Amino acid sequence: MRWIERQQGLKHTIDTLHEGLNKDPEKEVPYWLSQLLVARNVETYEQARDYFVPSLEQLHDPFLMQDMEKAVERIESALEHHESILVYGDYDVDGTTAVSLVYDYLNTRKASCSYYIPDRYAEGYGLSEQGINYAEDNAITLIITLDCGVKAYQEIALANEKGIDVIVCDHHLPEQELPAAYAVLDPLREDCDYPFKSLCGCGVGFKLVQALELRQGRTAEQLIHYLDLVAIAIGADVVSVAGENRILAYHGVKHIKEHPRPAFEALLQHKSDRHSNLTDYNFSIAPKINAAGRIKHGEYAVALLTANDKAAATELAQEIERFNTERRATEKEVTEEALAFIADQQHCAATVVRAPHWHKGVIGIVASRLQATYYRPTIVFTQSGDHWAASARSVKGYDIHKAIDACKEHVIQFGGHAFAAGITLHDHQYESFKSAFEAHVQHTLTSEQLEPSVSYDLEVSPKDLTLKAYRLIQRLQPFGPQNPEPVFLLRAVRLTGVQCVGAEKNHLRGQLGELPFIGFKLGDRKEIAATEKVDVLATLNMNTFRDRENLQLQLKDLRLAV
Repeated sequence: MRWIERQQGLKHTIDTLHEGLNKDPEKEVPYWLSQLLVARNVETYEQARDYFVPSLEQLHDPFLMQDMEKAVERIESALEHHESILVYGDYDVDGTTAVSLVYDYLNTRKASCSYYIPDRYAEGYGLSEQGINYAEDNAITLIITLDCGVKAYQEIALANEKGIDVIVCDHHLPEQELPAAYAVLDPLREDCDYPFKSLCGCGVGFKLVQALELRQGRTAEQLIHYLDLVAIAIGADVVSVAGENRILAYHGVKHIKEHPRPAFEALLQHKSDRHSNLTDYNFSIAPKINAAGRIKHGEYAVALLTANDKAAATELAQEIERFNTERRATEKEVTEEALAFIADQQHCAATVVRAPHWHKGVIGIVASRLQATYYRPTIVFTQSGDHWAASARSVKGYDIHKAIDACKEHVIQFGGHAFAAGITLHDHQYESFKSAFEAHVQHTLTSEQLEPSVSYDLEVSPKDLTLKAYRLIQRLQPFGPQNPEPVFLLRAVRLTGVQCVGAEKNHLRGQLGELPFIGFKLGDRKEIAATEKVDVLATLNMNTFRDRENLQLQLKDLRLAV
């Protein structure tokens, strides 16, 4: 495991910010906090003030997004003339939260409105012919797609033939030619000047609703109760939590803590506490929402997220909990089979495996498990109707979307991001794609990208890691891409009381001075941990157990002191 120090800002900039933050001598701010802020592009006192307490007034004008004016005018016309509107979204967390947000908002505007989530197995990802036919059969004249649609050329052409307008709200990278939709809202459009390019699908849906509210003379403050959905989508879709996403996620997490909607209250089962953060919700809420679309149908997720009644939400949450239990068991089974398939492929630069019976709903998670085991670009296929469908996962620094694009002559379609993608191909294309992909990865993957790494921010002393330090670190929340949780380097320290814990004895527990520590999946490092002096990388967090709170270190890695 390589240890990489994150790039620090200029000392002059850090000194200036530190001086500004310490104007009040009674509220002394440590120098390391100024270092962390500058590393996150917060360089002035004013920027720090806005960073610590993000304001909804800092949100960008939604009408800066290309086609937003057209989209708002079309929706307002549909509302005025009582047209039937279909809110159409993907079956994952980003899609179902986006559909829930826009559908609920339109209902507050007394719209004739319904929602549609495609069946993962019968229809696949995105806008489908079946969905268009459903709209025609139900006299729908306007479809709003969320988290999909920017590549739905044939389906949107079909909708146009049937006299149905389509407004696309997407955040995936579009082709140079856009589909012939009435409006296409996507900040990644080449001709779009919207200043923030990292919105998730639910975020684009929120910007549409924000624009509709502005047209009514209202502000984003009236929409704050929807930001819990946006926050969950930001965390689940692993998009940047800097810039506008930081504002949305900050207020969304705050709303979950203070006013949880019935769905989140039911899913959390009162396990939430004041220290819960976006990362916690990403583990406790997002997989359950995803489980509906993976195992049964994404409409269960939307029904839960839009439930206003606590009893109804509890019943739906229990159903989704059962889906999640089944998902975990299926995922474990498929992962074990896949690992057996690739045990003799140690020489390969990439992992590409398939089996016709693997559950389509878990192949993405399985790809992540395989990637974590062998640490190389990974693609897992399963049979989907007459085709093979796959989920792809990459390693840090390697653009798997670009790698698949280099082999696109061997696939029907693909889409996604640098770290994750989806693929569909014919059976006769599988071997040629596998060979082409392996050859491309061998040629482009560097030796550094094949070695796992962990980044850290600063070297500190154990005496620096206090309750006050923890509270200051929490002000940097929410954590995620482009705003990572601070990781500290502690050199030549001694760990005591080291023991392996957990059902499989694969975690480490012990003490570093006065602070307890936990090291998840570091059980195999016990011998190193028990030596006289070690270097460790760790985060500082709070362990809450039976209403008791204890400051603790969470070890990310350790090695013999150097």
